[in-house]
Amino acid sequence: MTGTELTDRYRGYITCLNSQNWPELGRFVDVEVHYNDQRVGLEGYRRMLEEDFRAIPDLRFNIDLLIAEPPRVACRLRFDCTPAGMLFGFPVNGRRVAFSENVFYEFQNGKIRHVWSVIDKAAVGAQLQYP
Repeated sequence: MTGTELTDRYRGYITCLNSQNWPELGRFVDVEVHYNDQRVGLEGYRRMLEEDFRAIPDLRFNIDLLIAEPPRVACRLRFDCTPAGMLFGFPVNGRRVAFSENVFYEFQNGKIRHVWSVIDKAAVGAQLQYP
């Protein structure tokens, strides 16, 4: 895939997430997907995302920065949301918070095979005034 094809594919994946179109997730994510070096598989990955949306009903993935160097994509995602209860160990309880995630993907045969994610959890704590 070219860089343009890869970014288009990634944007389709983000649209799939934001619409919670779980039956289509397999079009973008490999059945053997690994998340932070742990094999979770497509079903485990889907369960993780579904749980994220349960915990954060207004969750929306917003692309802030997107770079593609085939077969990899690097993205800075921004979130501005109101988690229902706990988030990253902080009692958010319906308060609006904003944070970012720096995430790297490796594609294989047009699908996401590896995901490495780093979330700015300290930003949430700072907004809630927790050190």
